[in-house]
Amino acid sequence: MQIFRDTNFDFLRWRWWALAASWVVIIAGVVALAVEGGLPLGIDFSGGTIVVLQFERPVTVQEVRHALDSISGDKVVQKYGQASENEILVRLPELVSEEGTSLEKGATGVVDAIKQAGLGNFQEISREIVGPVIGRDLQKKGIYATLAAIVGILFYIAFRFRFSFAVGATIATLHDLFVTVAFLTFFGYELSLNVVAALLTIAGYSVNDTIVIFDRVRENLRLSRRESLYDIVNRSVNQTMSRTIITGGTTFLAVLSLFLFGGEVLHGFAFTMLVGIVTGTYSSVFIAAAIAIIITERSKGGRARGMAVPAPAPTETKARKGNRKARAS
Repeated sequence: MQIFRDTNFDFLRWRWWALAASWVVIIAGVVALAVEGGLPLGIDFSGGTIVVLQFERPVTVQEVRHALDSISGDKVVQKYGQASENEILVRLPELVSEEGTSLEKGATGVVDAIKQAGLGNFQEISREIVGPVIGRDLQKKGIYATLAAIVGILFYIAFRFRFSFAVGATIATLHDLFVTVAFLTFFGYELSLNVVAALLTIAGYSVNDTIVIFDRVRENLRLSRRESLYDIVNRSVNQTMSRTIITGGTTFLAVLSLFLFGGEVLHGFAFTMLVGIVTGTYSSVFIAAAIAIIITERSKGGRARGMAVPAPAPTETKARKGNRKARAS
């Protein structure tokens, strides 16, 4: 199945504009992270207690927050799920102790305070408790898993293709992760285990899409040895465009349905995947191939300058010497 046939778009013509646009998004994300003090950590990494309550009648966040004034420490109160379901999420990030009995006291205190405030009948939908030690351990493992994935990608592509291709794919993968984190910051999402799982999925998805293009580049290099790398890469991107659009489009629709109908718990995962699919397709077409070409051309230019030998000074021929002697005599 092909959506595009015999296309000849000059994608690489826009490589510098694409790189500039990516830098703008990444820098804006860094600024937003600096202003916000970093991407907020979810309960999986920071530890704490989360209680989700469902009320029979509509209640406001201010009413619940006022009912919890008797509980000391920082509290986060926000709407949860659909507005018609009257669900409220209460989070207590800071814990007094790491013992299980003390952790349960936070959730029990929330339920007791709501009952005493007289906000009507309600039921506890879910309760999630994570200790600080477990949170730090999960945070460390999440960082290690991300770094291991990127290093593995670099070595795999360097072994299978060229080193310049490996660098291009690695930079494209880092680009996808940075852009996705920037959008998570823009829209106020927390960094949770679900989000980390989505980031690792994005890394694999982006590399898979990039490898398809690089594999076609390798085939075309064998068939057209006299053609420039620029033209070969451009033709390879055009030849794989149908596959790229079909794969990205179907995956995007599947994740979009998960975002719309999967519930509040999966919103962070689905949103991260949506951004990652778009930026992964974008980087495979514009970033990875462009970086590979730039590195290859510069390495060839360096070797050419290193091998350049100054031309020998012109020597005087025997005929010229004879003419000079005849004129002198």
